Amino acid sequence: MYLDRRILTNFDWRMAGITLILIAVGILTIWSGNLGSSSSYRQALYIRQILWGALGLCGLVAAAFVNYRLLARFAYPIFGLLLGLLLVVEVTGAVGFGAQRWIRVGFLTVQPSEFMKLALIIFLARYFEDRKEHLGKPRLMATPAMVALVPIFFVLRQPDLGTAALLGLLTLSMLFLVGLRLKHLLFLVFAGAALTPLLWSMLKGYQQQRIWAFLFPSLDPLGAGYHVMQSKIAVGSGELLGKGLKAASQSQLNFLPASHTDFIFAVLAEQWGFVGCLVILLLCYFLITRGLEIASEAKDVFGALMAFGIMAMVMLQLLVNAGMVLGIMPVVGVPFPLLSYGGSSLLVVCLGVGLVINVRIRRFVY
Repeated sequence: MYLDRRILTNFDWRMAGITLILIAVGILTIWSGNLGSSSSYRQALYIRQILWGALGLCGLVAAAFVNYRLLARFAYPIFGLLLGLLLVVEVTGAVGFGAQRWIRVGFLTVQPSEFMKLALIIFLARYFEDRKEHLGKPRLMATPAMVALVPIFFVLRQPDLGTAALLGLLTLSMLFLVGLRLKHLLFLVFAGAALTPLLWSMLKGYQQQRIWAFLFPSLDPLGAGYHVMQSKIAVGSGELLGKGLKAASQSQLNFLPASHTDFIFAVLAEQWGFVGCLVILLLCYFLITRGLEIASEAKDVFGALMAFGIMAMVMLQLLVNAGMVLGIMPVVGVPFPLLSYGGSSLLVVCLGVGLVINVRIRRFVY
């Protein structure tokens, strides 16, 4: 099989390398953060994450080498397929931790709402590319905004407030890029405020309690505010250099809930301190800025919007997760990109990074 040498020479090894490092740090943190659990439970967690990491890296390479213009051609069917999967989740999805978000595939479970983030980005990129002569006109914004509300509605019903919020923020980010004005944003904010009673009524009781706990941290420290209180203790106890790999008491003694999923950044802070967190955040910064640089240099509207949307997705996930861990945002169940346990989230970010690298490669090939 003939392989254009320019594909290999223009492959962005830095982005792939940073992705690999973050996945490895995540697996190490999942293993070390559960040293207080039974060996079989810990082994099941990190071995499964190793499998997802390997699958994610294979997905990254595949997404980098298959021409991304194919995605533009199939953008609408892909979006429709993910909507169908959300409907399947609604009807027969697997239930866990009080939510119905997954579809079982063999011994694995897949969360379609994670993949919907990528499908929505591709859908919006194709929509605006088809109308690139009219970018910046207000009438162009209404249709994609209304379409985005459909998956948001399904995801809210699962319930998954964090992913639903991310879908909304992703849509706003891409609308801004193609010309959404500040006055339009203010209108949307007021419209959202008017819908607050309806949105509040759609939340589950525990979600409402988490928001109350965020607004009033001392209201329920042993209940809804317990996660954030333990997370703050873990972050603070790490100090400058951390306690070390095997001395993270908050996570290893099981004081910190969800230490391998939503609060893995707190485990990292306890083990490696401020310096360790700074290194991870710098790696994420280089990944995101490199992706945005590629988006700005893309040779077509679809590639530019898709690369921008993917980097916006990574950045928003990072900001929301870190905000949750530090107690400056409500707990809404958003994983840290590439670090948190969970195959669907990891695979989606890997595929996204691969697509961004693809945009760079195709800039030189054609």
